[in-house]
Amino acid sequence: MSYPNYGYGAPPAQPPYGAPNAPYAPYGAPAAPYGAAPVGDKPHKPPKDQAGAGAYGAAVPPPTASMPFANPFAALMPSQFPPGTDPNLVSCFQMADQDRSGFIDDKELQRALSTYNQSFSIRTVHLLMYMFTYINTRKIGPKEFTSVFYSLQNWRAIFERFDRDRSGKIDANELRDALLSLGFAVSPMVLDLLVSKYDKSSGGGKATAAIKAIEYDNFIECCLIVKGLTEKFKERDTMYSGSASFTYDGFMLTVLPFLIA
Repeated sequence: MSYPNYGYGAPPAQPPYGAPNAPYAPYGAPAAPYGAAPVGDKPHKPPKDQAGAGAYGAAVPPPTASMPFANPFAALMPSQFPPGTDPNLVSCFQMADQDRSGFIDDKELQRALSTYNQSFSIRTVHLLMYMFTYINTRKIGPKEFTSVFYSLQNWRAIFERFDRDRSGKIDANELRDALLSLGFAVSPMVLDLLVSKYDKSSGGGKATAAIKAIEYDNFIECCLIVKGLTEKFKERDTMYSGSASFTYDGFMLTVLPFLIA
């Protein structure tokens, strides 16, 4: 099934997602609907299993050397604050870094963000840490902390911009427009899944159309998932066609870190 005009090729009206004030380079706008098969092409049929192929995923080649999968449990390298960082932000990090290790963990980051009226669940904090390090050690340094802080400022502005009725929540239509402004034109089916998942009133299940809406904390988590998976997919979509090939192990290493973060 395909939906016209959906994909990650639509150039946003905002700066790139998570990089305030950086110049935007549009991610190719395909002429056909994103992910749709070219006209006249027959649907792809996978080859039949061959006898003796072994366990599913066991007979696949490793990732190519040009695009290796990062180790999600690699050590985080020490970093410094970028030049010109707000001294208040430096002070906030130093207060959170109680053991003076140069890193702060998930609980310390959660407390640090709360001093700026940014209250997040530990799940959202874990996703934030993963998105700015791509490792699951659940620690960040000064450089990553600065990126998290300024990106959250940008995302807060986007949330408030599309919360048109000032309810403190955004509904499906507002979420669609917010994601589109970030460069992610998801299909109606994906949008419905996202709102159903992150609508607190539904408990993560199917909510009625009248009450489907998500609050700021869940909006951040939702955007982190869409952003992270899209960026990982784009790494493999070298032709910007809306299609990519993954080995079984590669697919698992792409998706699982977002589930266990």
